[in-house]
Amino acid sequence: MNALPPSRTAPEPVRTGGAQRPGRVPRLGLVLLLGAGPVVLAGLLLRHGAQWPAHPGAARGGGRGGGAAKAPEPWRLLLALAVVVAAARAVGGVFARFLRQPRVVGEMVSGIVLGPSVLGAVAPHVHRTLFPAGLLPCIDAFAQIGLALFMFLVGLEFAGESRAARRPREISGVPGSGGGSGGTGGRAGTMIVLCGTALPYSLGVALACALYGTRAPDGVGFLPFALFLGVAMSVTAFPVLASILMERGMMHTRAGRLAVLAAAGADLLCWLLLAVAVALLRNASLAGVARTLALTTAFCAAMVLLVRPLLRTMLLRPARWLPDGALLALVLVGVLLSGVATDRIGVHLIFGAFLFGALCPADAPGLRAVQGRMQEFTTSVLLPPFFASVGLKTELGLLGGDSALWLWFAAALAVAVAGKLAGSGLAAALTGVGGRDALRVGVLMNCRGLTELVILGIGLELGVLTPSLFTVLVLVALTATAMTAPLLDLLDRGETARNRTLLSDHH
Repeated sequence: MNALPPSRTAPEPVRTGGAQRPGRVPRLGLVLLLGAGPVVLAGLLLRHGAQWPAHPGAARGGGRGGGAAKAPEPWRLLLALAVVVAAARAVGGVFARFLRQPRVVGEMVSGIVLGPSVLGAVAPHVHRTLFPAGLLPCIDAFAQIGLALFMFLVGLEFAGESRAARRPREISGVPGSGGGSGGTGGRAGTMIVLCGTALPYSLGVALACALYGTRAPDGVGFLPFALFLGVAMSVTAFPVLASILMERGMMHTRAGRLAVLAAAGADLLCWLLLAVAVALLRNASLAGVARTLALTTAFCAAMVLLVRPLLRTMLLRPARWLPDGALLALVLVGVLLSGVATDRIGVHLIFGAFLFGALCPADAPGLRAVQGRMQEFTTSVLLPPFFASVGLKTELGLLGGDSALWLWFAAALAVAVAGKLAGSGLAAALTGVGGRDALRVGVLMNCRGLTELVILGIGLELGVLTPSLFTVLVLVALTATAMTAPLLDLLDRGETARNRTLLSDHH
């Protein structure tokens, strides 16, 4: 890992002590109300909506049907991968250099540019030559491998941040502050996780109530549809958020540390909720759902009780157990087998890959070097096919023929942004974080990026999203992620102007 860039501002201490005691109980009550109220509302909506009959028609699943397609010639696959990787790199660089956006935003856009919405409309012959129908399963296969390795890297980052969160000094930013400051920072992070997930989740369920009658696919019941939209509205792109913080020098500021801690916890909650939604979609009966969840629990227990100690023994003493540079091979085999296990259980392969990464010891001597090598190859070579896979399924033309879809886009964007800003920002403010830092936390938690695209891709694959609704939610993810940097710039400019005013008044 590269050293983190210096922060723009000095770390701010977390306020503790007697000055805050009079307002502590009312504030805690407001935070609990903010977190519990949406959960109760979502439960009532789910209970009411579960009584609705499922849409008649096609069975669940996003299978594209048809007979076995002829395998494409190898040169077509190599050409397509070369174009996909080059386009992701070029568009990502343009967005980073000229638009001051995270590189991943440009890479996400590159997939849409190569899809039917842009290249297919401008040069249909070129599009058909580069991406014939028989080639799409190969691109999807590369995308799944990239997803598995990416989720392993996310799990590693989650493990590292969880370890850092247990060190009070890193949360408070106050040397020698002891457990009090760390407890305050940990409590604020926990409240932001709960409120920043509960409010957008409940708003997503409410949106599902409005969408289900006319926009849900045939054969999908209300419960999995609502659970899925709730997760899509409440997720935060933890890796993209961490990248933004490092690029802006905010990683060691108070808002940055709280946002990283809260994003890691919120993503974990969302993955668990998504596992439930996937189990509901893949099983027609409650017995099947119970079996899937029981097997998932057993798999998690085996990973924690058996695999984790074995990993710790091997990774902390690699010279004895892993001669001849076998560490990378061990990690790759572990990631792939963990993904196979959870996929066969009935949840998605990303859960196994994420869990394997989260259980790896963050302080293993050779693991960071392996992480750096994997991260460069994964982000540069294996993730661009995923962006292309999403872009090839995103058809902006579907929105042009249906003006109501643009209204649903505006509604979904409002739900996603308001839920995150209000839930995370208010929770931060009510736990003692200053006004501008609380807004920064809310803005950072609204960053969705690649993580939401992963969730939306699963939804399309399982048939819980129609192509038009998938396109709408992809645009929501892109817009919400692109908003992050400008909003942070706006807050920084406002703070700079206020400081100048205070300084001139002082003189």
